[in-house]
Amino acid sequence: MSAVQGSGLGLRVSCVSHRYRGLSVLERVDLDIAPGEVTVIVGPSGCGKSTLLGILGGLIAPSEGMVAQRGAVAPDCLNPLTYVFQDFALLPWRSVAGNVSLVLEDTRLTRAERAARVAEMLRLTGLEPFADAWPRQLSGGMRQRVGIARALAVRPAVLLLDEPLSALDAQTRDLLLEEFAGLIARQAMTTVYVTHNLAEATRLGQQIVLLGRRPGRVRRVLRIEAPLAGRDARDPALLAVEAELWALLRDEAADAARELSDAG
Repeated sequence: MSAVQGSGLGLRVSCVSHRYRGLSVLERVDLDIAPGEVTVIVGPSGCGKSTLLGILGGLIAPSEGMVAQRGAVAPDCLNPLTYVFQDFALLPWRSVAGNVSLVLEDTRLTRAERAARVAEMLRLTGLEPFADAWPRQLSGGMRQRVGIARALAVRPAVLLLDEPLSALDAQTRDLLLEEFAGLIARQAMTTVYVTHNLAEATRLGQQIVLLGRRPGRVRRVLRIEAPLAGRDARDPALLAVEAELWALLRDEAADAARELSDAG
């Protein structure tokens, strides 16, 4: 199944600005996040990518502007806006299955329904053979799979991922990237993915949003219409988008270096 635009929950970001103790981090961000699509946010370090993700998820109240939800939440959704972080955040005293089931406790689901959903998520993420393993027995890539399985267990309407692969080695990152693309395509869920890795951005993004350096503003929005499933990182069209993003980021870095030189 591929993502279907117009189904599910989308987000509309209107004139969002944010300041931390007088430091301007984001400035007048306007953005549409379409239902069922993957939006990837990229930009130089410190441009407010994670802050914007926190605002989208309701963890941070913007200093100005608003985020509006549009569309419908599926009846089986237990948590409309769900995060996946780069540090895995697994409980070491719980097994793989126990970590996944954690988010289903204290919900309306019966014990049998919780067990069925955990089994489904373990199967979906290839973790069935490791259901009884402890987090310390798993590689970094496997622990991140558990984090993904746990997030998917609540049937999120919007999945928010903050550099989920940045702590992994290159080979593991490439393998998980393929798995992410397949999972997201099959689940047809709205996804917002923050990364500094341009290859990840072009592999996963249907909409790629480039933020300028602090205060972060939307500098460019690029679209990739190719389906997620079957994308080839060596595709000339993807490489062209990656090159365009890099050229824009390189300009930002050069501007910052010139400012530092002038200030000195």
